[in-house]
This record gives sequence, structure tokens and C-alpha cells, in this order.
Amino acid sequence: MQIALYQPDIPQNTGTILRLAACLGVTAHIIEPAGFPITDAAFRRAGMDYLDRVTINRHVTFAAFETWRQAQGHRLLLLTTAGAMPYADFVYRANDILLLGRESAGVPENVHAAADARLTIPMQSGLRSLNVAVAAAMALGEALRQTHGFPT
Repeated sequence: MQIALYQPDIPQNTGTILRLAACLGVTAHIIEPAGFPITDAAFRRAGMDYLDRVTINRHVTFAAFETWRQAQGHRLLLLTTAGAMPYADFVYRANDILLLGRESAGVPENVHAAADARLTIPMQSGLRSLNVAVAAAMALGEALRQTHGFPT
């Protein structure tokens, strides 16, 4: 299981997700450009003191990420408020990649179209969305539970 962030906007959320990835032994991907400098110093300011414990792969564009992903044979699972399938009802595979969009704008249509599945977290009506780091933790937890991928 891996997690990818599409052009993240907020370093604190990115830091939280990278810490999640470190603690759960999951590789993280950052699809650029980000809305902040992607440097060790920026992540450390965001409270990311686990940088030495997480594997981060950077991709200069979504096209570069897609080329890599397809060559590796990974399914792309987009977490989106526009998804039709509840994340807990989906059947995950160990080599899936969970993709989260920008905090400010989600992902563009071409990224939606590239996803093998579009998953949603059911919420109370009238509310816009969860924090991206909370959504990442919920979906990653379910995916690891199903695939028996939690660290031992």
C-alpha cells in the first residue's frame, strides 16, 4: 500500500500524512508542484520529525507519476467527495496507491479519469469535506486492515 498527494497546498497536512506513512511503513509520493517548498526544513517546521523514517518519492508532474505508476502496475484509488464507492466497501490490494488531492481544489478531471476507482468517505449532508490528513488516515487504515499490511 502506498499513498500519493497531488500538488499539496498545506505543509502541515503534508507533514501529518508523511508522519502517518512513516508510522505505518507506507511509501509516500508527492506529485508536484506543491503550494510550498518541498524541503526537509519546510517539513520539519510543520512538525515532521519523522523524515528519516519515511520513503518519499517526488514526481515533477502527474504525467511523470502516471508513467511510473503504470510501469509498476499499481492501481490508483482516488479519495474524492465526488466518488460513488464508499471507501470501506472497496476491496483493496496490497500494491494499491491511495491518491489525495489538493486541499484547495481536489484534482482536475484528467486525474479523476486516470483513477481506477473513485472512493468517498460518507459524511453528514451539508458538510464539504474532511481534513485531507484525516481522510488519508481513515482510508489507509481500512486498506491496511483488509490487506493485513499493518506493521508487526
